[in-house]
Amino acid sequence: MGANRRRRFLLATATFGVAPLRCLAQSGARAPVLGLLDAGNRLEWWAAFRQRLGELGYVEGRNVRYEPRTADGKLEQLSAMAQELVRLKVAVIVTAGNAAALEARRATHKIPIVTATGADHVTHGLAVSFARPGRNVTGMASITNDLTGKRFDLLHEVLPGLSRLAVLWHADNIGSAGAISVLEAATESAKVALQNLGVTSATEIVDAFSAATRERAEAVFVVAGPLFYAERSRIAELALKYRLPTMHGPSEYVDAGGLLSYAASYVDLFRHAAGYVDKILKGAKPANLAIERPTKFDLVINLKTAKALGLAIPQSVLLQATEVIE
Repeated sequence: MGANRRRRFLLATATFGVAPLRCLAQSGARAPVLGLLDAGNRLEWWAAFRQRLGELGYVEGRNVRYEPRTADGKLEQLSAMAQELVRLKVAVIVTAGNAAALEARRATHKIPIVTATGADHVTHGLAVSFARPGRNVTGMASITNDLTGKRFDLLHEVLPGLSRLAVLWHADNIGSAGAISVLEAATESAKVALQNLGVTSATEIVDAFSAATRERAEAVFVVAGPLFYAERSRIAELALKYRLPTMHGPSEYVDAGGLLSYAASYVDLFRHAAGYVDKILKGAKPANLAIERPTKFDLVINLKTAKALGLAIPQSVLLQATEVIE
């Protein structure tokens, strides 16, 4: 199979000369303020969001302003951040991560909330249904939990003799619990022993990999979350150090050196979230805007990492790959 080398661009927040939707600066009207609430600090994804708004005609400082709040994985900070955005009377709160969406919803039932990512809005009480949310929350769903079984199957296909798997996850992140339940069922069905490596801080990641090695884990399943995004390079380095293949969600983890990832493009999710904001600023109600779930998913394989691990990726898996890093 021909290698398909990816290219990543750091997306600019300029507007590319698109005429603004409203000449607020000329009319003297106050530009709407968007609160950006992130359980982590995913700058690349927010750059994509701002770029898309620019393409839709929103010029920062002229007809839109931003109030970003990032918790860097410290989920206990989200409540105060959400309440602060409400006090600022932002026009829309845009969230990244289940924890951020839940805290935004607790802080306000009036201000529209647009989710750029989220596992299951209905299960978490953010919406009545995907087709008709019925509340003040709408946006994109990343359906992380639904993809957990597929990720395990792909990893098992790469490692058909797998008997012991460790799962690294942020134990304080409500969005990760569903993925753990799915993974427990999948490994039990496949007769693979599962080692729980739940951590509560980034400082525990090194100890988690040491524990995986002591228990003779043969691979690590990383449940993506806001705590781990900033640590993705360190996770990849530890996996190589301990010679443990890894499975991830967002492809950025494989860009950083992880072995496999399977998910929708998070850049695309954030760009779609900008479209929801545009509709709401033009008068649409979030209660009536259907929550969108992705239908296209990317399997990304890092062959450099596979080679470093002495691992041959089966042709059956390579043929499913959307992108291969060499």
